[in-house]
Amino acid sequence: MLDTTLRINEIFFSIQGESTRAGCPCVFVRLAGCHLRCTYCDTEYAFREGATRAMDDVAAEVLSHPARLVEITGGEPLLQTPVHELVTRLADAGRTVLIETSGACDISVCDERAIRILDLKTPGSGEASRNLMENLDNLAPRDEVKFVITDRADYEWARALVSEHDLAARCAAVLMSPVFEQAPGREIGGAVGLPPRELAEWILADGLDVRLQLQLHKHIWDPRTRGV
Repeated sequence: MLDTTLRINEIFFSIQGESTRAGCPCVFVRLAGCHLRCTYCDTEYAFREGATRAMDDVAAEVLSHPARLVEITGGEPLLQTPVHELVTRLADAGRTVLIETSGACDISVCDERAIRILDLKTPGSGEASRNLMENLDNLAPRDEVKFVITDRADYEWARALVSEHDLAARCAAVLMSPVFEQAPGREIGGAVGLPPRELAEWILADGLDVRLQLQLHKHIWDPRTRGV
């Protein structure tokens, strides 16, 4: 029998803070659970908090919002197999569906209409060894690749991957995001942050064909605010 439930951490309607669709109204579906423990994680609450909900209820809540854009995130959304049914339902209803995934799960099984945002883990995350590099072979022109950069070593690692796999030509965008800088004593996930200016200057010096990404929602609201 098909499992028609999902373990949901939260569903909310907000402004998309990342990806090439930053600034757009978006419905977010955050699934509970993750098998990675990145040093800079800002959604650790999703590891342990959540409730089992019927697929019909989840889809109905998402579709009740006016946005045509939906992001399914986590945690790690691809750990829950029924997520694929949700993606199909939402795509059938005319929604543009983004799936933000860690890069440590197979993306080839996703509905072909989904836009995968592959968050490849840099060495500074502590989880680079978990990347499934074969996912790069399954990228489609509409997909995006994201690197969260903690320091210069992360940048050089990501730069090498962009060049080696010709990522800028193989997907819609390559995103480089500095770990969000926090005021002293307000660090998220134990990470102190990387000044965006430093990352911008590295990108410009190398003439790298990537997009500097700032987490827009953390500039609009307090970075620790949930549901935004």
